[in-house]
Amino acid sequence: MKALLCEAHGPAETLVVRDLPAPKPGPGEIAIEVTAAALNFFDTLVIQGRYQVKPALPFSPSAECAGIVSALGEGVTGWRVGERVAAWLGHGAAREIVVVASEAAIRIPDGLSDQQAAGLFVTYGTAMHGLIQRGELKPGETLAVLGAAGGAGLAAVEIGALLGARVIAGASSPEKLALAREHGAQEGLDYAADDLRAGLRRLARDGLDVLYDTVGGDLAEPALRSMGWGGRYLVVGFAGGAIPKPPLNLLLLKGCDLRGVFWGDFVRREPAAHRANMERLLGWAAEGRIRAHVHGAFPLERAAEAFALIAERKAQGKIVLTP
Repeated sequence: MKALLCEAHGPAETLVVRDLPAPKPGPGEIAIEVTAAALNFFDTLVIQGRYQVKPALPFSPSAECAGIVSALGEGVTGWRVGERVAAWLGHGAAREIVVVASEAAIRIPDGLSDQQAAGLFVTYGTAMHGLIQRGELKPGETLAVLGAAGGAGLAAVEIGALLGARVIAGASSPEKLALAREHGAQEGLDYAADDLRAGLRRLARDGLDVLYDTVGGDLAEPALRSMGWGGRYLVVGFAGGAIPKPPLNLLLLKGCDLRGVFWGDFVRREPAAHRANMERLLGWAAEGRIRAHVHGAFPLERAAEAFALIAERKAQGKIVLTP
């Protein structure tokens, strides 16, 4: 099989495609012929050795995939060869065949493409965990999403709207805001052209109930200053590059919380809550209430182009590799 490999930490241009022996499923495992492997912002950090999780070299990037069950390991029941399936691996999905524990996989509902299903776990799973378990978002509350046109941001916009929130999308261009509105945002704020603090004060006079921040950097402090009393500021990622150092006196003055959202560890620590989230999410997907927008699909040989779209914050939705 072909696999995209990171053999030494560095930029995406150093990734290589190699021929490797195809893996066989062991007891309790299934093999998946991968049709789509989704990329996320953290993949750009993982291949450079700059993420909190550091897989042993060499490894394949991509934490989630979709495809077709191609083989069953000993003792596996409830699955059959040929079924469409999606799975979260953590890393290693950018290859033609992967092996996962049978309980880590989930069926793809009819009406959902493999490319859409491949990108549901990380961004939508994170948004579900962030907005439900960490943000405790309630119907009628005001939610702002920074980086609202990226894969993680669009997922939060969609889910926030489905949970009954008033959603304010923050993004860096009118085109990105238009995409966020198509996914359920009621308001939009172009923080490349407008002052973020002034814009949020205008759109949320009583302050924000929940902020979903995938950007960090220079946007963090004005966003924190926009929180309402008892608000929940969700730290999701740092697509803006710099990890902010917010003045903690603002938490005191506003009576608000700063809460981390680490979906990968949530999956490990609270598997029952994770499964409940995903079952709810896939139900929405089956009903067509989630779009799971795919910006573009690239073969393994063009992985550098795919990574560049994410690193340069040009992706509007998910980027997938197609082994």
